[in-house]
Amino acid sequence: MRAIVIEEFGEQPRLRTVPDPVPTEDGVVIAVEATGVCRSDWHTWQGHDPDVTLPHVAGHELAGRISAVGSRVRGWNLGDRVTVPFVCACGVCPQCAAGHQQVCERQFQPGATHWGSFAEQVAIERADSNLVGLPDHLGSATAAALGCRFATAFRAVLRQGQLQAGQWVAVHGCGGAGISAVTIAAAAGANVVAVDLSSDALDHAVDLGATATINGTEIPDTARAVREVTGGGAHVSLDCVGHPDTCAASVSALRTRGTHVQLGLMPPEQGAAAIPMHRVIARELRIVGTHGLQAHEYPDMLRLVTGAGLDLEQLIGRRIGLDDVPEALMAMNDPVPTHSGITVVELDHT
Repeated sequence: MRAIVIEEFGEQPRLRTVPDPVPTEDGVVIAVEATGVCRSDWHTWQGHDPDVTLPHVAGHELAGRISAVGSRVRGWNLGDRVTVPFVCACGVCPQCAAGHQQVCERQFQPGATHWGSFAEQVAIERADSNLVGLPDHLGSATAAALGCRFATAFRAVLRQGQLQAGQWVAVHGCGGAGISAVTIAAAAGANVVAVDLSSDALDHAVDLGATATINGTEIPDTARAVREVTGGGAHVSLDCVGHPDTCAASVSALRTRGTHVQLGLMPPEQGAAAIPMHRVIARELRIVGTHGLQAHEYPDMLRLVTGAGLDLEQLIGRRIGLDDVPEALMAMNDPVPTHSGITVVELDHT
């Protein structure tokens, strides 16, 4: 099969021909029809993930059809349309038994611990615990857009952030995760303040339901600006970038007893965030992390999409081919993206 292979961290990945994957006894192989290009893939390419060994194939926001099935798989058949969480669970550890598969103690992650979906096929282990069936009305590109970023934003906003209708939420960074958070928060009836350095990204946020926007290139103290817009601070604030500055700004933007949710990955190489702990103490702020979404939560997420009439096509900024992935990853070196929305790779198996 063809795949985009990382041979050296930070150097341009290459399109290579590699052996086809073979399913484990409890796994499947999926013919990839679409896969997102995520900031997490950029971190993988840069060498920020200690679990990654070279050569490596990144990619984890995928949708496709099952092309091979292991002998112990019972719930799935050849040709089934599926996606998977980016955290795939073992199904038997204490966290899985408690329903917290997103923090499984023996998790595997396509594109990180295992080869991923920047390829024509990808192998997924423990299929009965991790595959999510796709409804016929949901195309592969839009299903891929539901992957890591939308699913993580769903859990961040509604589960970890516990956002309620009528509250204010600040979204720091309007890339794929951020624009998904804007969409979900607006669908939940919240008032959204979008914060970004890109005017195009902020315009996109308004199209998807943001009430107000703050451009960090024009207003350096974004936390103060959020407090002014919201009349005292956000009830929930999310750092969707994963940078010490945006993390600190998100915490500082909260009102008393507000909740900061950390979505963006923060590799130690970037340094520690200067979190204003005096505000955390005096205002009884909550700081929580979020890490993907369990497979059993996908039906609730899909019900939100359907019930709110969300047009997931609006989340997609660009559609590219497999051979365009290296350029898309290298473009993420620029802190101000050249386009808004999610980039989706589409593969043709005809």
